[in-house]
Amino acid sequence: MIQSKNGQVVQKIITHAVLIIISATCLLPFILLISVSLSSEQDILNYGYRLIPHKIDFTAYKYVFENSKELIRSYEVSIFITVVATVISVFLKLLAAYPLSQKAFKCRKVIMFFIFFTMLFNGGLVPSYILISQYLNLDNTIWVMIIPQLVSAWDIIIMRTFLQRIPVSLFEAAKIDGANQYKIFIRIVIPLSKPIIATIALFTCLAKWNDWFTALLYIRDSQLYPLQYLLQRILMDLQFLIDHAQNAPAGMADSLKIPGESMRMAMCILAAGPMVFIFPFFQKYFVKGITIGSVKG
Repeated sequence: MIQSKNGQVVQKIITHAVLIIISATCLLPFILLISVSLSSEQDILNYGYRLIPHKIDFTAYKYVFENSKELIRSYEVSIFITVVATVISVFLKLLAAYPLSQKAFKCRKVIMFFIFFTMLFNGGLVPSYILISQYLNLDNTIWVMIIPQLVSAWDIIIMRTFLQRIPVSLFEAAKIDGANQYKIFIRIVIPLSKPIIATIALFTCLAKWNDWFTALLYIRDSQLYPLQYLLQRILMDLQFLIDHAQNAPAGMADSLKIPGESMRMAMCILAAGPMVFIFPFFQKYFVKGITIGSVKG
């Protein structure tokens, strides 16, 4: 009995030790990111990347926040795009997945084939650009970063698989009580789908927050730049200045000293920070949603 308890204690210690090592390994890159962003360029050259800065320096953040109004505006644009796109997208996907999960819906297999077919082939970049800019007239508007990619075939398939696991008896009992499809959807489907809704919302949120390529293609108005695209432009300007500083005369090169490496890390912190803060709120449902909503072979 004592040996059994001792064995369980040793097993728990080993398990916790392994989990601590894995957690520390996952945290190290982020800690290193913060450390480098708070280091001066000279310290990075002299001491390399360190988990603890040799001397805390906010020069990189001063450079990034030189145009603070532009940065704040890009944050507002990104938040608006992410929130609106996530809410509408998740609702539309759930609305599509619910009837496709019901065996009583006769056309579900045909519709699922066409949904799956879009995962294999797409219209291509040029036709998509012509459709969005000339026919839908979304070019250079904030809605071009929301509407064209609202629905994902893969997310619909995951949601449909999740909904198929809800007992049919719940729907039948609701129908006996006089509930129509709208009441069933709102009072049964949505509350029971919280894990998959949170999971798909997180995926959509991350995709929209990190999207800069759409802005590169369609946005010309600087007032509509999302955060990722603004940071991408700052990085390009930074690289341009660094390249010219290397080729400049000695006196001018000293005046063009820019904390290039620490600025890159500071921009990574600004871009990733909000998502790192949001993830713990979704973590409760994330694993359950992925596991139950996984597609069967």
